[in-house]
Amino acid sequence: MTATAPAPSTARARVTAFLPRLALVLAALLAALFTAAAPATAHAALTASDPTDGAVVATAPAQVTLSFSEQVAMGDDSIRVLDPQGKRVDTGELRDMCSGNTVRYGTALHTGLPNGTYTVAWQAVSADSHPISGAFTFSIGAPSATDVSLPTAQAGGGPVGIAYGIARYAAYAGFTVLVGGAAFILLCWRRGAAERPLQKLVVRAWVTLTAATLAMLVLRTPYTGSGSFSDVFDLNGLRAVLETKTGASLVSRLLLLGAAALFVAVLFGVYARRVAGLGPDEAGRSDGADGADGADGADESDPADEAEGPDDTSDLTFGLAIGGAVVAGGIAATWALSEHASTGIQPGIAMPADILHLMAVAMWLGGLAALLVALHKVPGIERAAVRRFSRVAFVSVLVLAVTGVYQSWRQLGSWSALTGTEYGQLLLLKVGLVAVLLGIAYVSRRWTTRLAEAPTDAEAAVASVPAVAAVGQGSDDVSRETASGAVSEGSDVSRETEPVAVPADPERAAQLARQRAARESALEKRVRDADPDRAGLRRSVLAEAAIAVILLAVTTVLTSTEPGRTLEREAGRGSTATAVPDRAVKITLPFDTGGPNGKGSVRLELDPGRVGANTLHLWSESADGTPFDLPEIKVAFTLPAKDIGPLPLVPERAAPGHWTASGVQLPLTGEWRIDVTVRTSDIDQTTVQKTVKIG
Repeated sequence: MTATAPAPSTARARVTAFLPRLALVLAALLAALFTAAAPATAHAALTASDPTDGAVVATAPAQVTLSFSEQVAMGDDSIRVLDPQGKRVDTGELRDMCSGNTVRYGTALHTGLPNGTYTVAWQAVSADSHPISGAFTFSIGAPSATDVSLPTAQAGGGPVGIAYGIARYAAYAGFTVLVGGAAFILLCWRRGAAERPLQKLVVRAWVTLTAATLAMLVLRTPYTGSGSFSDVFDLNGLRAVLETKTGASLVSRLLLLGAAALFVAVLFGVYARRVAGLGPDEAGRSDGADGADGADGADESDPADEAEGPDDTSDLTFGLAIGGAVVAGGIAATWALSEHASTGIQPGIAMPADILHLMAVAMWLGGLAALLVALHKVPGIERAAVRRFSRVAFVSVLVLAVTGVYQSWRQLGSWSALTGTEYGQLLLLKVGLVAVLLGIAYVSRRWTTRLAEAPTDAEAAVASVPAVAAVGQGSDDVSRETASGAVSEGSDVSRETEPVAVPADPERAAQLARQRAARESALEKRVRDADPDRAGLRRSVLAEAAIAVILLAVTTVLTSTEPGRTLEREAGRGSTATAVPDRAVKITLPFDTGGPNGKGSVRLELDPGRVGANTLHLWSESADGTPFDLPEIKVAFTLPAKDIGPLPLVPERAAPGHWTASGVQLPLTGEWRIDVTVRTSDIDQTTVQKTVKIG
C-alpha cells in the first residue's frame, strides 16, 4: 500500500502565503520609520536668549529670541512676555529664526514699552518627545517691582502628567507581556497556544498596549500644553500632535498593533488547533526538533488538522516567528525613534540598540509572566518547556547587558553623572533591581535543574484527578470527568465533559455548580502542589515577577528623565549664580602704594548690587582710621566669563575721603572683578581688586 502525502488545507495555504507578505510590508514600514528619523544633537536645553536673563537694557527691544541646543517644537503661545502688571506685551506670533545648526525662535514685542521688569515664560517639546519649559526676567531702563511670579511647575507635571505617566507604564507592560508571552509559546511551549490562561494573558496584553497608546495620543495635547484635561477634546491640538514625531510614532504603533491582532488571531486560531492534536511527547519533540512524528494523537482532532498531521506545524511556526519578530521590532521602534535613543550622540547606533534592549526585556520579563501563569494554571506544562525558557532568558540577559552598558555610557558620559544627576541615580536603582532579579533567577534556574533531574512522575498525581472527582458524588450530583494532556492516552489537551443533568430547582442547580467549582478548584490546587519542585519554581518565578513590576516602573521614570550627559553639559556652560536682590555689595580693600603715608584702605559700596543701574560709594581711610583724601581714585568693572570690560569709571569727590558715582551700569549677572586704582602722591600708585557676585 502506497502512502500519499496529505494535501494542505485551503486555510493553511492562505495563512502560509499571507505571512511572508505581511513580514515584507511590516519590514518596509519599519525601514520607512528609520529613514524618517532625523538625528538630533542632544536633549533640548535653552542655550541663550536675547535679552539675557536679568539683563537691563537702555531701550525696549523689538523682539525676544530663544536659542536651543537641538530642534524643538513650538507654537504661537510658546513664548509669552508679560509686563510688571502681568499684561501680555508680545504679538503672539512665533518667529522661526532657525538657520543651519542654529535653533532659534522669537516673538515680536509691542512698541512703546515703558521702563520696568518684564517676565518671559516659554514652553516647548524636545526632540525626544518630552516637554520643557522655563522663565526669566529682563528690565528696560531699571529693574522694578513686578506682580508676575516665575512659574515653579514644570511642563508635563500635575494630574495630566501623572495620567500620561500611567499610560506610559501600561504601554511598556503591555508590550513586554504581549511579545514575551507570544515568544514563550513559539520558542518554549507550542502546546501552550491551546491553553486558555496563556491566551487570556497575551490578548489582555494586546488590549492594554492598544488602550495605553490611544490614551497617550489623546493626552499628548494637555501633557505638552496647558496641563488641563479639557484639552483632550481639542481637535486642533490633536491635529498638531499628529504632525509631530511623537504623534507619528503613536499612530504607527496603532497600525502595527492592527498587524499584531492578526498575528494573535492566527496564533490562537489555526495554530492552536494544530498543536491541540499534539500530546506531551509529540509537543516536546516538535519544540525540540521540527518534523517529529506525532500523528497518533490526532484521532479526535479536526479533520483538516488530521489530514495535515501534527508535525506539519513547523512551517507555520517559522512563519509566525518571522512575522511576530518584525511586528515586535516595529512596535519597539516606535519608542526608539521618538525618545532618548533618537537624540544625542550616535543615534544611528543607539536606535537599533534600543530596539534590541526592549525586545530582550520583553523576551525575559514577558516570558517570565507567561511561565508564571503556566505554572499556576496549567499543571501539565512539560519540564522541557521550562528548560527551554531558561535558555531563552539567559540569551536575553546577555543582550540586555551589552545594550544597557552602551546606553548608560551614551546617556551619562562621565562617572560623576552616575551619582550627581537624577538620571544616574535612577540608573543605579535600575541596576540594583536587575541584580536582585538575576539573583532570584539563579534560584529559579536551580529549581529548573531539579526539574530536569527528577523523574517525570508529576503526571501520576494529575492522573488521579478523575478518580478523586468521582468520589462523594450522589445521584443528584453532576458527574464530570476531567482529562488533561498528561492523563489521556491520546494527546487532546481540551477538557471533555459528559452530559450534565440540570436539576429543575434553580437553587439546587446553583448549589451543585458551586460545589463543582469548589471541588475542581481544590483538585487543581492539589495537582499544582503535587510536585514540590514545581511549587518551588513557581514561588521563585512569582518573586521575579514582583521585582519585574518595580523594574518596569523605574524604567518608565528613567525614560522621561533628562540624561546626565545633558545636565553636565549645561552646567559646563558656566552659568553664574545670582546675588540676593536689593542688597548692596560692600567690600573693604586695603592698599599700600609704597610711599610715605601710602598705607590705607578703601571701603566700596555698590547699591543695589545687581544688574542695571547702581550707585557707587567709595570711602578712603588712612592707617589710623581718619579720612584719607586721595589725589586720585579710579574704578573698573570686568566680567571675565563673558569677556566684558574693563569698564572704567572715575567717581566724583563728594567730601574729603568720599567719592560717589550714580548710574553705574552692569549689563549681565556673573562674577564681576572690581579694580580700584589709588594714587597717594605724584609717583606712588597701586591697584587692588576683588571679585563679587552680581545678580
